[in-house]
Amino acid sequence: MPDGTRYRIALGADHGGFDLKEQLKAWLNQHGHSVEDCGTHDRQPADYPRIAQAVAQRVADGRADRGIIIDGAGIGSAMAANKVRGVRAALCYDLSSARNSREHNDANVLTLGARLIGPGLAEQIVETWLATQCTEERHRKRVAMIESPDAGPSPAATPAEKPAPPPENRLQELSTEDIQRVAERIRQLLGPAQLAGGCGCSCCGPSCSGHCAQQNPEAVRGLLGMGAGRIGNRLGSGAIPKDLAAYIDHTALKPETTPDEVRKLCAEAAEFGFATVCINPCYVKLAAECLKGSPVKVCSVIGFPLGANTVETKALEARRAIRDGAREIDMVINVGALKGRDDDWVYRDIRAVVEACEDGRAISKVILETALLSDEEKVRACHAAKRARADFVKTSTGFGPGGATAHDVALMTQSVAGTGMGVKASGGIRSFADAQKMIEAGATRIGASAGIKIVKEAQGAPAAPSGAAPQSKEKY
Repeated sequence: MPDGTRYRIALGADHGGFDLKEQLKAWLNQHGHSVEDCGTHDRQPADYPRIAQAVAQRVADGRADRGIIIDGAGIGSAMAANKVRGVRAALCYDLSSARNSREHNDANVLTLGARLIGPGLAEQIVETWLATQCTEERHRKRVAMIESPDAGPSPAATPAEKPAPPPENRLQELSTEDIQRVAERIRQLLGPAQLAGGCGCSCCGPSCSGHCAQQNPEAVRGLLGMGAGRIGNRLGSGAIPKDLAAYIDHTALKPETTPDEVRKLCAEAAEFGFATVCINPCYVKLAAECLKGSPVKVCSVIGFPLGANTVETKALEARRAIRDGAREIDMVINVGALKGRDDDWVYRDIRAVVEACEDGRAISKVILETALLSDEEKVRACHAAKRARADFVKTSTGFGPGGATAHDVALMTQSVAGTGMGVKASGGIRSFADAQKMIEAGATRIGASAGIKIVKEAQGAPAAPSGAAPQSKEKY
């Protein structure tokens, strides 16, 4: 465990959770915990209430510090365990619920559904659950109320005494239209801020306030640091930020990429200030080590490049990459499911990876592989990504029949307008002119293996002479 604590754990399962119990028992022993196996001890049918009560009683009596119970769904075991006084059992199915059950509820028994999660995710849930503590006084006060239900609810506050809802709750009550009206009113009140001499920038013109991405990238970064998800570029504005490198994911996804090439990629990203390095999952740990202490993030790809993995495989792959140090995840959708009009599959496919990113506090990007899709399919894919609450939609893997086009970027930008989602253009972007077209169309991120060449061209360095060897043969 990250904090080094070792626990006495009562572990139990019915026949539906037997296999997962055996795997978790070995994993817990490997990590130094003392495990008491409360059954069942084979795959013969067993009654989960008896096993759940046996585990819960050991926790209540103090013979175990924590309890873990597994059945098919985890629901019945939680109900049975909570009948034992002093037990606070919580069903957890992802890292967020595991963390929340400990931070807010001081759960001392964990229940898992073997039909809902696989062994890899189960280990991550248990690891998070054991490592998280309930320390906030307000949470501990509420836990005490759970333990003493006879105390009854506190007297109802009078209307004058009732506290106002937190600001974040009130903001959640606003519709998109409400927020847009507020933003427009603020713009009217502030008015256009004129620059001395009437100068401006290519995106704002003479009314530029000096706080856009082109004139003042540090101000934009400040907004990001205060919680903004991303900064959008207005469709058709022609604005190219001065710090173009911060828009680029420096990429090496060829199958023959070596560890030394990954190290070189990371050094270049740190030198030029790229947004991320985008590499295959096997190199995430290496890249994270190379970029430790650097603002450059590690991005990895999931279901790459075909997108035809199962939903569960993609989710586990994403969680492993995040655990290894990835802070951004680019996942490929199931193109066949989209073309077969199984939009629910596409949504579930995306949502499983987005949930992994939400649990791991990583950014999620959804690769559509636009060269294989009609415009109608691209729009449907964007809507699925929007419904799944992804952070970006992205054009291409770079390994398909075609790469990014300005038309596709503009269509995707329009499809996710008003959501705060970004658009990443990738595939075949080899020059500053290519990048400029994508940003003009609405791209807020560029994926390219020719990032250094693009940045040098943007800074005015001469492009490589005609016929010179390209920097990379990779299409990304």
